[in-house]
Parts: sequence; structure tokens; C-alpha cells
Amino acid sequence: MPKYFITAIGTDSGKSLVSAIFTEALEADYWKPIQAGAPHDADFVRPLISNAQTQILPETYCLAMPASPHAAAAAEGVLIDKTTVKLPNNNRSLIVEGAGGLLVPLNDKDFIIDLIAQLELPVVLVANLYLGSINHSLLSYEALALRNIKIAGIVFNGLSNPESERIILHHTGLPVLLRLPAGLEVSAATVKHYAAILKGNLL
Repeated sequence: MPKYFITAIGTDSGKSLVSAIFTEALEADYWKPIQAGAPHDADFVRPLISNAQTQILPETYCLAMPASPHAAAAAEGVLIDKTTVKLPNNNRSLIVEGAGGLLVPLNDKDFIIDLIAQLELPVVLVANLYLGSINHSLLSYEALALRNIKIAGIVFNGLSNPESERIILHHTGLPVLLRLPAGLEVSAATVKHYAAILKGNLL
């Protein structure tokens, strides 16, 4: 029953689409423990799932403001306590989607990366390739490595840049779990197609 934490080198890198693909490939349950703002990522993922096994699990924190979790929580008079975020006892494969990148703050002390370490799940790092993405990818890798967090692999999403991909892989040694092209139609059929490819790569 594989379980993965889907994170990214930044906001809007494609975590929700990748989460949907992993969820479909493993017929896993999906969980976004900290949601800030609308539309909710769970509502994005739900219609993209074709299998009958997946359950969308409720958030631990569901905040109204589309902002960093610490700011969204403060606006509602809430303090996010990472110790209250506990893995669901679902006895099934599970895909956990993070919020933004690794150093997105939950409060004045903790970041998303601290939550990942607490949950002790292997990470899938989503990278979209733009000017500066090499730096952001390698910084994300180093932050995870410094905390001894296992990285299952990387997903490249969007416009291809072979030299950027090459140098990122050269310095990280990560396996490529999936490549998603730019301009991809977001649909259940697309998710099912790439889920089949991913399933072969995870074997």
C-alpha cells in the first residue's frame, strides 16, 4: 500500500494534476491536509478520478483565504499545529498533497517540509521548467536531503527543457517518474492515460 507526499519546487507547479495521476494509478485515497483558499484542490482532483476505490479524505485545516497557510490561518484566528495532522487510518494506498513548496510556512516555526518529516512519507517532487527552475529544484532537493527525507522521484511538468532536466538529474540522481507535456488537456481520460504510464514506472 504505497503512500506518497506530493510536493513541488513552487506554487502552481502542477501538484494537483500529478496527485490525481498518482491517485488513479494506485487507486489510492487522496488527502490534502491543509487547504488555503478556493477552489479546493480536492474538488479539482475528484472529477479526474475514474476508479471506484478512491476516497477523497477531509482536510485537517480548511482555510478561506488564498494565501500562505500561516497567513490564512492568522486571518481566521487559527494556529496550525502540525502535530494535529495525522495520517488517516485508511489501510489503503494514500496520496498526500502539500501546499505550495517546501518552505511554505504553517506558523512562525514550522514549514511544509516539517510536516513531511513528521508524516514520514517518501516525496514526489514536481518540477516545472522555467527560468530559475534549476535553482529551485536543487534547493528543494538539498532541503529534503538535509532532513533525510526519502525522495521517490521527480515529475517534470510542462514545457520541456532537456538541458535543465539533464543538469537537475545529474546533481540529484533522482529517477524520472513521469513527464507531462505542456498544453495537456486536464480530463479524466488524460489522467487515466498518464496513470497507466506511471504505474509501469513505479513497478
